[in-house]
Amino acid sequence: MDKADTGWVMVASALVLLMTLPGIALFYAGLVRRKNVVNTMVAVFAVACVVTLTWFGLGYSLAFTAESAWLGNLGRAWFASLHFDGRRSMISVSHLAPHLPEAAYALFQAAFAIITTSLIVGAVVERMRFAALLVFAALWSVVVYAPVAHWVWESGGWLNQLGALDFAGGAVVHVNAGVAALVCAFMMGRRRGYGTEPFEPHSLGWTAMGTALLLFGWFGFNAGSALSADGRAALAFVVTLVAAAAAGLAWMVVEWLVRGAPTLLGLLSGMVGGLVAITPAAGFVQVGSAVWIGLIAGAVCFWGATWLKRRLGADDSLDVFGVHGVGGIAGSILTAVFADPLIAGTGATVMNQLIAVAAVAAYSGAATAGVLVLIRLLMPLRVDAVQEMEGLDISLHLERQH
Repeated sequence: MDKADTGWVMVASALVLLMTLPGIALFYAGLVRRKNVVNTMVAVFAVACVVTLTWFGLGYSLAFTAESAWLGNLGRAWFASLHFDGRRSMISVSHLAPHLPEAAYALFQAAFAIITTSLIVGAVVERMRFAALLVFAALWSVVVYAPVAHWVWESGGWLNQLGALDFAGGAVVHVNAGVAALVCAFMMGRRRGYGTEPFEPHSLGWTAMGTALLLFGWFGFNAGSALSADGRAALAFVVTLVAAAAAGLAWMVVEWLVRGAPTLLGLLSGMVGGLVAITPAAGFVQVGSAVWIGLIAGAVCFWGATWLKRRLGADDSLDVFGVHGVGGIAGSILTAVFADPLIAGTGATVMNQLIAVAAVAAYSGAATAGVLVLIRLLMPLRVDAVQEMEGLDISLHLERQH
C-alpha cells in the first residue's frame, strides 16, 4: 500500500463530503424563499445521513464488486470483509484500488453517492414531504445510483468495457442526478404560484459561500478520482479551476448580452456548470482544452437553465437539470472531443460517450419514476396547500430562519 496515495484519498474524501455539507446545503438554502430555508438545509443533511447508511449496507457492494456487467454482488454488504489482517498488518483492498486500504476507497465512493443523491433535493424543494424525501433517498441511492456506478466505474461494468470515459462522474453523478431531478420535478408538479409570483432567493450571499465550498471541494472530487497523489491528480486539479473560471465568465457574458446585466447568480451558476462539465474529462485533457470545455459549458448551461427550462415546462426549482444534467451531457460528449490519448492512455469516441449518456439518462429516468410511483402508493409525495403556503419550515419542522 502507498501511504501518500492513502493520505491523499482520505483528504479528497473529506473535500467531497464538504461539497455536500455544508456546500450544497448553503447553495440551495440561499436560493429558496425564507419560509423554506430550514427545510432545505435539513433535507440535505438528512439525505446525507440516509445515504451514508444505505451505502454502508448495500450500495458499495452492489456498485464495486465484480459479479456481472450489470450489477455487483452482496459480498461487501455491511462492509463485510473490510477487516484488519493481523498476520500481514493490512486492511483488505479493492481490486479497483489495490494500493489503498479498501476502507479509504469505500469512503471516497460514499462521498460521491451522498452528493449525487443530495443534488436531487434542488428539484423538489418547497413542496416535497420530508418523510417521502427520506424514503426516496434510501431507495434511489441503491436502486439507481449503485447500478449506474457499477456500469461505468467497475472494471467489468458494461459501459466501462465499451470504452466510455468518465473520470469523476459526468454521467454517474451529473447526468444521473440531473435526469432524476427533471423526472421528480415533472411528477411533483409545480409549486403554487410558479410563473405568477416572484420567487426571490433568500440569500445570494449564502449561495456564493456554497459555491466557494463547492469549488474547494471539487478539487477532491476531480483530483481525488486519480486515486493517487501523482501527475494525473495535479492535472485534474488545474483543469478543474480553469474550466470553472472559463464557464463562469462565459455564462456572465451571455447573460449580459441577453438580459443587459451580469448577475452574481449567473456567475455562480456558470462556475458550477464548468465544474460539472470538466468532471468527466478532468484526468484526460490538457489545460487549453479545459478552457474550451468551460466556455462551451457556460453558454450551454445558461441555455439549459433558461430557454430549455421554459420549453420543458417542469418546475425544476433550482435548475438541477439545467446545470447538472445539461452540463454533464455536454461534458461527457466533449470528453471524447478533447481527450488526449497520451494523457488518457486510451482513445474515446463520441459514439461511446453518447451511448453512455443515453443509457444512464434512460435508466435514471425510468427507475426514478418507478421509485416515486412506489412511494406514492405508501404515502403522499407532496405537502398540502396550507403547509406549502405557510412554508415548510414551520409546518414540517416547527422552526424558522430569522
